[in-house]
Amino acid sequence: MMQWHIVCDFDGTITRTDVIDNILQRFADPSWETIEEQWVQGEMGSRECLSRQLSLVKASPAELLAYFDTVEIDPDFPDFVDHVIGLGASIEVVSDGIEQGIARILARNYVSLLPILANRLRQVDQNSWRIDFPYSSDACRAASGNCKCKSTPSGKRVLVIGDGRSDMCVASSADFVFAKDSLAEHCERNGIPHARFDSFAELPALLAQLPSDAANAPHYSRDQQELFNHV
Repeated sequence: MMQWHIVCDFDGTITRTDVIDNILQRFADPSWETIEEQWVQGEMGSRECLSRQLSLVKASPAELLAYFDTVEIDPDFPDFVDHVIGLGASIEVVSDGIEQGIARILARNYVSLLPILANRLRQVDQNSWRIDFPYSSDACRAASGNCKCKSTPSGKRVLVIGDGRSDMCVASSADFVFAKDSLAEHCERNGIPHARFDSFAELPALLAQLPSDAANAPHYSRDQQELFNHV
């Protein structure tokens, strides 16, 4: 495990819900949904989409903090972090979401020292906001706000944990992927070495069984998990 670097998504992976979508549903002009559909159709990258959507939000800092304090995470995530750090792996939360929200939600769940690479919300006036992208890249193939491929260090094998579109690009260059939802389907379609999961409670056992040459490992469907766990 010493050489593994773990890139872990936040929304839909550590949480069960999408924080930005919930903010938009609560606080934004309904036209955010039109912008979302344009993004889904591939008419823009997530960086442009998020910029346009967050400019529609009208909420005070107190309202946003109150919302962040309602977000629940997978209850087994803190123990998973302790486990992988104990094994000598490095782990970062790499998200196309909002850094301040992620930090507050994790700290409330006693995960406070984990590096977080995410977009940053900036206050424009009393209840208006913009979003900044400190980890974007003009070369990003997905035109993401956070180019997750930039977070993969050389000299370490990369394990991606994620659930959706923002994880697909980095998953294609990872040595192995723990995937759920649309990311798992993407890995299945594209022959990317992966294992499906539903909860972080499953991951220590899956981690212990990773082949030594993970880059050449086959992918595993849900029906093959039991066999995988007993290799």
